[in-house]
Amino acid sequence: MRERILEFLRRYPNQTFKSQELQRRLSIKDENEYRSLRIALGELEKEKLVLRIKGKHYKHQSHQSNRYVGTFAMKKGFGVVQVDNEEFREILIPQKFCSTAMDGDMVEVALFADLFDKAKQTKHTLKAERHEGEIIKIIKRAKEEIVGRFERSGNFYFVVPDDGKKSGRDIYIPKSAMNKAKVGEKVIAVVERWEDRNLNPEGRVVEVLGKSGEVRAEMMSVIREFKLPEKFPSYVIDEAEEVATEISKEEITTRLDLREEKIFTIDPEDAKDFDDAVSLEVLENGNFSLGVHIADVSHYVTENSQLDKEAFKRGTSVYLADAVVPMLPEELSNNICSLRPNVDRLTYSAFMEITPRGAVKNYDIKKSVINSKRRFTYEEVQKIIETKRGDFADEILMMYKFSQVLLKKRLREGSVDFGSEEAKFRFDEFGKPTEIIKKVRLDSHRLIEEFMLLANQTVAKHIAVQPKKRDAKTQQAIRPFVYRIHDSPLKEKLDELALFVKQFGYSLPPQNVTSKALQKLIEQARGKEEENLINDVAIRSMAKAIYSENNIGHYGLGFQYYTHFTSPIRRYPDLIIHRLLFEYEKGMNAERNNFFQKNLPLICKQSSDRERVAMEAERESTKVMQVEYMKRHIGDEFHGLISGVTNFGLFVKITDLLTEGMIRLRDLDDDYYVYDEKNYCIIGKRMKKRYRMGDKVNVKVIRVDSVERRMDFALK
Repeated sequence: MRERILEFLRRYPNQTFKSQELQRRLSIKDENEYRSLRIALGELEKEKLVLRIKGKHYKHQSHQSNRYVGTFAMKKGFGVVQVDNEEFREILIPQKFCSTAMDGDMVEVALFADLFDKAKQTKHTLKAERHEGEIIKIIKRAKEEIVGRFERSGNFYFVVPDDGKKSGRDIYIPKSAMNKAKVGEKVIAVVERWEDRNLNPEGRVVEVLGKSGEVRAEMMSVIREFKLPEKFPSYVIDEAEEVATEISKEEITTRLDLREEKIFTIDPEDAKDFDDAVSLEVLENGNFSLGVHIADVSHYVTENSQLDKEAFKRGTSVYLADAVVPMLPEELSNNICSLRPNVDRLTYSAFMEITPRGAVKNYDIKKSVINSKRRFTYEEVQKIIETKRGDFADEILMMYKFSQVLLKKRLREGSVDFGSEEAKFRFDEFGKPTEIIKKVRLDSHRLIEEFMLLANQTVAKHIAVQPKKRDAKTQQAIRPFVYRIHDSPLKEKLDELALFVKQFGYSLPPQNVTSKALQKLIEQARGKEEENLINDVAIRSMAKAIYSENNIGHYGLGFQYYTHFTSPIRRYPDLIIHRLLFEYEKGMNAERNNFFQKNLPLICKQSSDRERVAMEAERESTKVMQVEYMKRHIGDEFHGLISGVTNFGLFVKITDLLTEGMIRLRDLDDDYYVYDEKNYCIIGKRMKKRYRMGDKVNVKVIRVDSVERRMDFALK
């Protein structure tokens, strides 16, 4: 009897059964046999082989070794639990097995039995499978803030989360917990109680942001939704204000003095944090000496200081459509660390000796001090490139020609040059967008890009490729480092990309699609109307670049070694790279080596996670501004491209404004259209008219919903 019960419950590891149902499912008809069933269930419960729930229900009690504790996050339609496990990092939770878990909760999760049995066979099997399980216990509530609209239904009040697909449930708000919120306002709520997944969670309003749909309230909701810090703690500001703003003579004597050299910065017009400067000269042997000089933030932000801890938490600066959430306080980012013109600044300099054909023959990386001779904007440098006149014209023209050599060499060796477009806004005095402008990629942008790419690559090689002769003091079996890695794309994604570009007359190799093959595709589409669409689809087929202590190379750039060294004012990994460079220069001892071995995995994960949050917040803030701008263009007509096809409509991107909206199938009344997923199109049943991705269309704006942040178009 015991084995019959266990065998049955193992087949349904996530379901519960009453004893009467077990009697029926096991075909037990005799009263004595049913009594044996009850006795066996009691024994199995005592032996912890069966779990009794709420007194009457029984389920299989999985062995404790398939239990994991981690942090829960709700994605679109499913949950994910991040776990600290050497064989895998996350467990997917189907929605019906999420219990009452909410974002940020610490939970206990059990792997589904079939996967756990496979996992015990080999580690390889576990890595190859999707790791799925169910939430069996809420250990600690995070009480995360939830951003949403305050609404009423009959006599009940609710908060409808902005990210409904992610949060899943409206939050019931008792009248005593409304905090003076009015229907239609954007609010912050926290969940106080949720014991039954079949009922809505109960919460309270903690803050009112403003009226839903108004641009200021919507932008503030983006900041709160992505939990971006709104200000620095007072103790961080205090520490920043204590940082010395004068550079001592003693400090200068320990550094390479470059204050008389022709060094300058090239940045966006509205930039204030200048963290890189450049120089270039011709050597006697005909080679070039390229200098990339980076703000030495590590001199001011020391390990384990309050500034360091805050920078680690933030991970990166976030560039929203109308504001910047900086990684470091302004006292550092816009002042002592910023490479402003005509003032002495501490830097880390990478000098590369490069042949006229672009090969790095030698390099040197040293702490230095510079005095920038000019603050250029990209537009100013572009004008000098085009007119051949202006400040430092000879140096800039030489830099431009040399950057073109580096670019051609990089593309020849396997880099993919994605040219995706970005939108920029102009605002009125009330913070509302008055114009959407395409960011133009200038030759001056490419100049700086090439120099920074080469510096990052050189620094990575410096650490990863150890010279045969090295002082025993600095020689380490393993040299801890932070790499910027980019895995090769999945074959399924490349197959989809190949099928998509085929309709435009392009092709990809059927096997082993290299980065060179992708670059060839990008070049073939350049200048064509479908160029940006192909770029977007190609980018979506790529893996995400992340930070890692383990190097696998960078597929998109075609580099074997790559890191981020050039932006320590706005990226935490770059700050860590500066510290590591100095440690290795001094000679890293075993204790420090062990310290970095232990801490770099956490730093890499945190930095990758914060980068992802920043990108999502930036994208959402852009959407807020695009929708706000389009509110005044209802009824206007625009030219666009079909950028997506679904079973409920067509996504169209307006070419000049880079805004995307939807033509819903229900609004196409000239025929009944069916969705052809394989060919990325919809087809009219009667007239056989076809609309596919990449088609040019003229559309009229018919609806703009700033609360839902979406636009509806009609075909013209």
